Amino acid sequence: MRDHRRLRAFELADEMVLETYRLTKNFPKEETFSLVAQMRRAAVSIASNIVEGCARDSRAEYLRFLEIAFGSVREVAYQASLAERLDYFRKGDGPGFLGKIDECERVLSALIRSVRGS
Repeated sequence: MRDHRRLRAFELADEMVLETYRLTKNFPKEETFSLVAQMRRAAVSIASNIVEGCARDSRAEYLRFLEIAFGSVREVAYQASLAERLDYFRKGDGPGFLGKIDECERVLSALIRSVRGS
């Protein structure tokens, strides 16, 4: 078994979850059961799938969960972009959050390439 807490990809995903919850608190109330819920679920999915993949014995299963996590990163990236275009973020929050998402995507992508190559 792998220790997810030792992975930079997990650290970034965990930070993204906290940031997603913090930022979506300020979204319009009518978005509570749509964009807010979807963004939060997708962000939690990233970290959760990394954790679950690390708990799997086979490399193939580990890789499958990392790929699911990567799909969730892309989902949050789109949703955050949409939220920014709808002016749901407070002044200055959007670009920093989008940068955090990009970093998480790059690190997770590198981890996936590494696991595929081993």
